[in-house]
Amino acid sequence: MQILVSADQRRRLEQEAQRRSTSVASVIRDAVDAQLGGITVEDRRAAVDRIRALRGRSLSPEELNRIVEEEREAEADELLRHIRRA
Repeated sequence: MQILVSADQRRRLEQEAQRRSTSVASVIRDAVDAQLGGITVEDRRAAVDRIRALRGRSLSPEELNRIVEEEREAEADELLRHIRRA
């Protein structure tokens, strides 16, 4: 995903990222969650259920990274659908 921001918005994002000692991307993700809602209780319960279902199965770092990336892409897709409906 790519977004365009004004020079002033970029400056404010960079200042906030520096204040928090984090990345601009992290500030943007936090702002999206604050505006549109973060992870719901149902999402957390579903995650716990999936973890319980693993029962002794361990995942490699590569598998974990792939799963995380798939979840991020799914969340980004959902956000785009929400924005397009607005």
